[in-house]
Amino acid sequence: VQLQASGGGLVQPGGSLTLSCEASGFTLNFWAIGWFRQAPGKEREAVSCISSSDQTTYWLDSVKGRFTISKDNAKNTWYLQMNNLRPEDTAVYYCNAAETVAPFRNYWGQGTLVTVSS
Repeated sequence: VQLQASGGGLVQPGGSLTLSCEASGFTLNFWAIGWFRQAPGKEREAVSCISSSDQTTYWLDSVKGRFTISKDNAKNTWYLQMNNLRPEDTAVYYCNAAETVAPFRNYWGQGTLVTVSS
């Protein structure tokens, strides 16, 4: 089982990036998926998550209206489209998959660095 995150990089304030997370070894049925981030010296925080039923989406207040989360079940991949990036969005972004039925497995991607700077 593996989550492979990609798409980070250096972008100027106001710019855009799209992160991708491809899961291998399992399918996305009965899994909640999402993105977290950790800035230097700060705790990891949830950015956006989608429930396994796709009925519920969580957003960190500071990214509402700027970030979009989506997933492609056929590709076992989910995305985080980030627009109008701000310096305070600078962080290592991690994708996460949490199984919503027993045995309730939880997996993390390796992290991808997003740096917003002029």
